[in-house]
Amino acid sequence: MCGIVGYIGKRDSQAILLEGLKKLEYRGYDSAGIAVFTGDGLQLKKSKGRLAVLEDILRGDPLAGSVGIGHTRWATHGKPSDVNSHPHTDNSAQFSVVHNGIVENYLELKDELIEKGHVFVSETDTEVISHLIAEQYTGNIVEAVQRAVKCMRGAFALGVLCSYEPEKLVAVRFASPLVIGVGDGENFIGSDIPAILEHTRNVFILNDGEMAVLTREGVELMTTEGDNISKEITRVEWDLVTAEKAGFDHFMLKEIYEQPKAYRDTMRGRIGEDGKSVLLKELQMSDEYVKSIRKVQIVACGTAYHAGLVGKTVIESLVRIPVENDVASEYRYRSPIITPDTLVIVVSQSGETADTLAALREAQRNGARVLAITNVVGSSVAREADDVLVTWAGPEIAVASTKAYTSQLIAFYLLGLHMTRVLGTQETSQEEEMITALQQLPEQVEEILQQAAVLKQVAESIAHHRSLFFIGRGVDYAVAQEGSLKLKEISYIHSEAYAAGELKHGTLALIEDDVPVIALVTQEALYEKTLSNIKEVKARGAHVLSIVNSGFELEAAKSVDEVFAIPKTLPLLTPALAVVPLQLLSYYASLALGHDVDKPRNLAKSVTVE
Repeated sequence: MCGIVGYIGKRDSQAILLEGLKKLEYRGYDSAGIAVFTGDGLQLKKSKGRLAVLEDILRGDPLAGSVGIGHTRWATHGKPSDVNSHPHTDNSAQFSVVHNGIVENYLELKDELIEKGHVFVSETDTEVISHLIAEQYTGNIVEAVQRAVKCMRGAFALGVLCSYEPEKLVAVRFASPLVIGVGDGENFIGSDIPAILEHTRNVFILNDGEMAVLTREGVELMTTEGDNISKEITRVEWDLVTAEKAGFDHFMLKEIYEQPKAYRDTMRGRIGEDGKSVLLKELQMSDEYVKSIRKVQIVACGTAYHAGLVGKTVIESLVRIPVENDVASEYRYRSPIITPDTLVIVVSQSGETADTLAALREAQRNGARVLAITNVVGSSVAREADDVLVTWAGPEIAVASTKAYTSQLIAFYLLGLHMTRVLGTQETSQEEEMITALQQLPEQVEEILQQAAVLKQVAESIAHHRSLFFIGRGVDYAVAQEGSLKLKEISYIHSEAYAAGELKHGTLALIEDDVPVIALVTQEALYEKTLSNIKEVKARGAHVLSIVNSGFELEAAKSVDEVFAIPKTLPLLTPALAVVPLQLLSYYASLALGHDVDKPRNLAKSVTVE
């Protein structure tokens, strides 16, 4: 979740490093720093806080040189501080390292190095790497890095500089993403493509256990064992405009409004020309395999987990195969029952989520086929899964996920319909009805977005409450959980989501006068039950906003204080609509409180450590 950028060429590296780190701010960070080879040797500048703090320091005391590495840190070992910031060096200050990930055996390595006379100044696991490389150095930095890596356990992407060999920049990837940018007389490293996209569109994507040695003249690729390897250059076709705010005040708001396009893009090429069939040609699984599936496990974290909750209902309702949901960080530790007839679906926006990757590997070790739903082509999840269903949401910059989540819902609908066709579990007319309704969702989202001003007023009225509750039944409960998470993420208001029928089993004790309750009432078969639960909280003084289907406003208004209607669709598809007003409520509540909407405190975009 930290950011890495590196440069070797003929230009001013400081400017390139800072610009690259700015492109990675969406990943979340609490400190930043750079190391550059200058006329005075290897020099570092780093500080706690935003990049602007580092820029102010460098404005008064710049680092002039054409080779350097930079880093934005999200604290895992040691509190955010200047000394814990990257880059780190050894005692001689001849070796400098930036690192994403975690070195699991760093304490063991640290004790060994202390016995050999090394002195440490930070609380980080990364500082150990710089000392370890220094200890292993015998005149060849590449071999020193290779020997050091063999001693390390965990997940790491490394950028390494050595004053004794200032014409080299060494990069290593093991279970944490890293790309190499290839330029003309200059080369780059980055933990994500946007960091280097301004300078080159030609990249090598490193796999686990691979490293690169960069000079001005070229890039040498090899394994960490020292075996040379060859790769084809990947040409990145992204437009940098997609990473700009395009006139919106925040990336999050821009991405909320991009959801109709994301829906269309994720469906594009996957629905037949007749508009009545789903064609997932990218899946490698045969119809025979689909017919052999006896159980599905959906594994994910955070927002992706909430998409999986909807996915469970979609698959069970359409395909009639039992589905389990697992939080990825818990999956391996419950000894899940995995058999060859189990399909494991992992969901990750970035495709680099550490816990989800670990779950994927655990499932494959136990003989399961793994299907990945991800937004990033070429990500670790996409490369390692047996099948991949890409969500074409485009780059998502804001930490709080919006369009990536809803695109994951579209992917689950498409997958459910694909499996339904193979197994014949629904009537053809029912399939066609759902496919038709699916294609109407983008326009329906646009209708909701046109009512944003109404939601802004509601959000401002709830922004100063200390606690808030979301309730719903069926898939409404799944959406309630995502709505609650969004509010917590960016407004810092305490909120909880409950299955509406569970209120009487304890939660009603927390309901008192004027406590806001957001009730989702979109499942027609559950209208009466949910309204009964709403009356329970109203009787105890709650102020209730209800999200309902168009046409039900008047009936709902009899039981609640405020009503917001979404366009009518099939019950199974309502999550793709009902979540949009909840996203807007969270956005405007955060705005009303003066928070940094795109960079909420303590959070990161891509969680690449366990």
